[in-house]
Amino acid sequence: MLSSEKKAGFILTAIAASEGTWVYFSLAGGQQRFWRYMGFSNPWGAGAFGWVLALLCTAFFVWSAMRLPSVRKHLIRLSWLKVLGLAVAGSAGLCEEAIFRKWLMDLLMKHGWLLPLQIGASALLFRLAHAVWGFFQGSLVTALRAMLATSILGLMLALVYVASHRILAPCIVAHFVTNLLIEPGLVLAAVRGEMSGKTFAAAA
Repeated sequence: MLSSEKKAGFILTAIAASEGTWVYFSLAGGQQRFWRYMGFSNPWGAGAFGWVLALLCTAFFVWSAMRLPSVRKHLIRLSWLKVLGLAVAGSAGLCEEAIFRKWLMDLLMKHGWLLPLQIGASALLFRLAHAVWGFFQGSLVTALRAMLATSILGLMLALVYVASHRILAPCIVAHFVTNLLIEPGLVLAAVRGEMSGKTFAAAA
């Protein structure tokens, strides 16, 4: 039977590989266009308020995730799992923010959706995408808690995107730093059943 560390390693590898593949092919389509789309050609155009809001979003979600013992233990602990967590942080920060914030919200805006509906749709779909965390432990409670927490994170990141004048860079940085700190602790918490307890935190 696999240990929780090995299970977490497989999960982190799968996430990094799948979302990293998206990043690879997006970069292959043109590096300048890719980084411009991600908002890094003019990151300061997001304004001070957007960056401060991104910082607050990161601090709040990391603080909430630290209620999980595995997250606290692995917050700054160097290990082979932390290296995989770094890969997940980079790939998820780029892939998920490009899809759930910029692509989705800009598409809805183009089709005439009001801003509150754009934000709500972004949070909802982000929430549904993270229901998979419940399957790591085979727990409906874990899935529901993960969906609740990620809907709040998705809502906060959507607000950061709007506050940043629809420049994506602050959202990506916030997502990256959040995952960098809470992984691999979050995956370990999922496979160990820690998310079934009375805690707010869940996957980013």
